[in-house]
Amino acid sequence: MKKWIVLLVSVVLFSFATVNEAAAQSMAYVDTEAVLKKLPTYQRAQTQLDQVVDGWRKEIEQRYKEIDRLYRQFQAEQVLLSEKERVAREENIVNKEKETRALQNKRFGEGGDLHLKRQELVTPIQQQVFSALEKVSKRKNIDMVFDKASGVSILYANPKFDLTGDVLKELGISDNN
Repeated sequence: MKKWIVLLVSVVLFSFATVNEAAAQSMAYVDTEAVLKKLPTYQRAQTQLDQVVDGWRKEIEQRYKEIDRLYRQFQAEQVLLSEKERVAREENIVNKEKETRALQNKRFGEGGDLHLKRQELVTPIQQQVFSALEKVSKRKNIDMVFDKASGVSILYANPKFDLTGDVLKELGISDNN
């Protein structure tokens, strides 16, 4: 019986210590989307990325138009072709279609060129924002920071805990833009 009382008292004391420690933690949030939108380097990177993507889309669209043209031409001439010519044209169209799908996957698929280009252009900027956030958090003795833009469900946030302006200031960006 004595052991149970000691165990119960220990659990209660541990619970209070954990609650007090959790209460001592300070939290804040930042809207990284708002920060990134105000960074000229991010805007330039986004413009550059959009231009590259537009070029890739046009390239793929042009290939599909060529495949469509070849297919319509094949349909119109099919009755005039020998079996050997017909098979060769069909294989050519199918191969071009496979090549185009492979290119489309290489450009826009998981881990593809778009992902790599975005990493190349945006990751250094995100690291810069994270570094500024870390400095602000340390200066204000913040233990935990949530990102309002990342889809974390914050149903209410007191504006006094918003570090977005402080992060912008740390990055040398005016919050008034």
